[in-house]
Amino acid sequence: MPRSSETLAPPVGALLRRYRDAGEPLSCEPVTQGLLNRGYRLATTRGAYFLKQHLDAPTADRDTISRQHRATHRLHALGLPVAPPLADDGGRTVAVIGGRCYALHPWIDGRHRDGAQLSTGGSRRLGTLLGHVHTCLEQVMERTPPGEEYESARPEDTFRVIDELLPLARARRPRTCFDELAEHRLLERRVLLAEHAHRRPPPAAAAGWVHGDFHPLNLLYRGAEPAAILDWDRLGVQPRAEEAVRAAAIFFVRPAGELALGKVRAYARAYRRAAGADAAELAAAVHRVWWERLNDFWILRWRYQLHDRRADPQFPAASALAVWWTREYEAVRDAFAG
Repeated sequence: MPRSSETLAPPVGALLRRYRDAGEPLSCEPVTQGLLNRGYRLATTRGAYFLKQHLDAPTADRDTISRQHRATHRLHALGLPVAPPLADDGGRTVAVIGGRCYALHPWIDGRHRDGAQLSTGGSRRLGTLLGHVHTCLEQVMERTPPGEEYESARPEDTFRVIDELLPLARARRPRTCFDELAEHRLLERRVLLAEHAHRRPPPAAAAGWVHGDFHPLNLLYRGAEPAAILDWDRLGVQPRAEEAVRAAAIFFVRPAGELALGKVRAYARAYRRAAGADAAELAAAVHRVWWERLNDFWILRWRYQLHDRRADPQFPAASALAVWWTREYEAVRDAFAG
């Protein structure tokens, strides 16, 4: 569930008393609201830092954050572009102040780049990078439990969600273009899902450690090269190839909801080489992520049930992608697995 949008000023003074080498505070400016946590650019007499305030309930406890921190330190030692947190004077990387968890990271200069800003070569480098993330996580994390399965969405549950959301979209006043689009997509998806319900994928068994949220806002570039992979909050065990497909569906989606398949192909081939994944694994992941997109209405749930509109700008392209992907299913599968 999304957090509240209330302003929570970080306790900079109390925090920096734990980091005596970090200097005295000069300014603390928010750099992103995000959808789950908050980040600030903290300037001190010793330099600049990234201050992260952990607010997402499922991942905001000290033990979970500490595990993420240990992983990033180990990944950094293996040469991955990450920004591990700094330890305070007591050797701790998580500061709990006023019941909330904070972490101080080095400030990394860079910019975010989506797929439209990546060349074919840049798309290959992106696929190679994610492949290395997965293979390096396999080295630094504990072994995953064997035999765990990941169920796909059930059509009957999705039909119930559509039935809940439709009257909410229709009742919105004043009615906007977003509400019109939401109603159209809900009706359209009901038909598509009825046509393709027999294609529900079986449970996925192959799993490994993944970043969990690999997308353009969690990757900083310096020039053409990745400078830092950010936000490891969703680090966990999932089918690895599905993360590769989900990431591509975010990086390489165009505003009208199509995927740039030439770049997807370059990215996927590089990922398969770096991760040691075969074409069959990617093809199965394509099917499962396509099905996931066909059954997913999280943005509309946020808007109409949680009254949170922060994800609204993502809806036009994301909802169009599910329709386009269904129509171009074979071409998408071939781009990932060919």
